[in-house]
Amino acid sequence: MSDSKTLSGKSWSGKSWAGEGRSRASLEGWGSGLLGVIIFSGSLPATRVAVAGFSPLFLTSARAAIAALLGAALLALLRQPWPQRKDLVSLTIVALGVVIGFPLLTALALQHITSAHSIVFIGLLPLSTAVFGVLRGGERPKPLFWLFSCIGSATVGAFALSGDGSASLTGDLLMVAAIIVCGLGYAEGAALSRRLGGWQVISWALVLSVPVVLVMTIMTLPPSWQGIGAPAWLGLAYVSIFSMLVGFVFWYRGLALGGIASVGQLQLLQPFFGLALAGLLLHEQVRWSMIAATMLVVACVVFARRFA
Repeated sequence: MSDSKTLSGKSWSGKSWAGEGRSRASLEGWGSGLLGVIIFSGSLPATRVAVAGFSPLFLTSARAAIAALLGAALLALLRQPWPQRKDLVSLTIVALGVVIGFPLLTALALQHITSAHSIVFIGLLPLSTAVFGVLRGGERPKPLFWLFSCIGSATVGAFALSGDGSASLTGDLLMVAAIIVCGLGYAEGAALSRRLGGWQVISWALVLSVPVVLVMTIMTLPPSWQGIGAPAWLGLAYVSIFSMLVGFVFWYRGLALGGIASVGQLQLLQPFFGLALAGLLLHEQVRWSMIAATMLVVACVVFARRFA
């Protein structure tokens, strides 16, 4: 007897069913990954709005504290096992890079530059992650990897020095530092997620940071809550719930279903989504120089990844 099955007049073999299952999982992965990228794209515009009402230190600590409570509840609800002692160093690096470093440095930067200007630097984030992945993994990429890495970095440097009307040396340097620490945190988290799982890594990193961020939150409380408008509160809520936790859940789910190499390319769309949100929601001027610089940086990242 044939091992194929008939459904609606068509013959389906076991391989056909398996192929359809993989195709569906890949499609779901792309959809989940794309949603994660869109969520992350709103982080800088939301931060820009939030720092109008809160200090960068309070915003950084408060968003981490809120996300940590949600992450702890999620870990407890799903009965996730505790990380091993050897994972604490990696989780600390993730917490310093993603939970505290990147949010604080971008919040400080956005006091000096617009979110549209800062988003050009986000184009270097995949490259920063790849470089730290290479350094941490001991791999030896081809010389063309370093060539395109240098071209991408030089593009951002030239953009920062071009004086597009929203430039600030302080803001630009803070964004460069933010990209470096975030790339380190992403690379460390990616390696650790192979053992703990993607969303579990960010959740445990948030929980690990609780003692520090709670003290920071109390010490940096606003002297008065009056005068803090609804947009600032909405910005705080967005970066706390979506940027720090929900986005990672969708992003890591997409990577797991669709494949890291495939779905990971969606991250290249984040700067363009961010520019669109900055223009539509904040009515910031998106100059052609921003779009051109972002496109060149993304092209460099694509080629750099190919030769990594």
